[in-house]
Amino acid sequence: MIEVRDLRKSFGSQKVLDGISFKIEHGESVVVIGRSGCGKSVLLKHLIGLLHADSGNVIVDDIDITNMPERELLEVRRKFGMLFQSAALFDSLNVAENISFVLRRQRQLSDKEINERVEEVLEMVELPGTQGKKPSELSGGMRKRVGLARAIIYKPEIVLYDEPTTGLDPVVSDSIDQLIIRVRERLQITTVVVTHDTRSMRRVGQRILMMVNGKIYAAGTSQEIFSSQDPTIYRFVNGISDPKEMTF
Repeated sequence: MIEVRDLRKSFGSQKVLDGISFKIEHGESVVVIGRSGCGKSVLLKHLIGLLHADSGNVIVDDIDITNMPERELLEVRRKFGMLFQSAALFDSLNVAENISFVLRRQRQLSDKEINERVEEVLEMVELPGTQGKKPSELSGGMRKRVGLARAIIYKPEIVLYDEPTTGLDPVVSDSIDQLIIRVRERLQITTVVVTHDTRSMRRVGQRILMMVNGKIYAAGTSQEIFSSQDPTIYRFVNGISDPKEMTF
């Protein structure tokens, strides 16, 4: 479904992606982990064509999008849904208007069809009957659910999640993880999750890619990563700082 070949990206003198390569199969759930600033979110933006690589290739469903013109990229992006870290809802719009925003702009469906789609995805994310609420009336976890409903209303083949449980308490985080799993299984979609949350990565990741200094440092199943005795992997997944890097 997705293949990345020797991807490189720098911002000025700062090298952010330094030869990234991997494949993600159709229907697979892959979690990308690593310390802040290692390039995870930059990688995510390359997958959807929001950033252009200095070199290397991003191939989505056998289509190389690396240097694709913006007009053609719009077609490829229809394969994707994305849940942003902040949910990125419009404060002035209610839940139904937020979820259906792009569908209404496209004007390809009737109001009845759009309202039915909104109702369907709200049921899927366990928020039935909230169409008329404003984002300010929702909790953080509910806003994430609305963001996910907006991401899946277009029936994408791939959903990207950027830190989906950041800022949420453990109970709400668990419910978001269960929702990610349920959406993947129900819609048969490919899932890519960027997260720092060790509980989340263990729950939702069928395979984990760990980034260090712009490279893929390790790849394996959740069990392989969490049982690894490699010092760098062990410290990260167990939240242990490296004494050599401590400053006072």
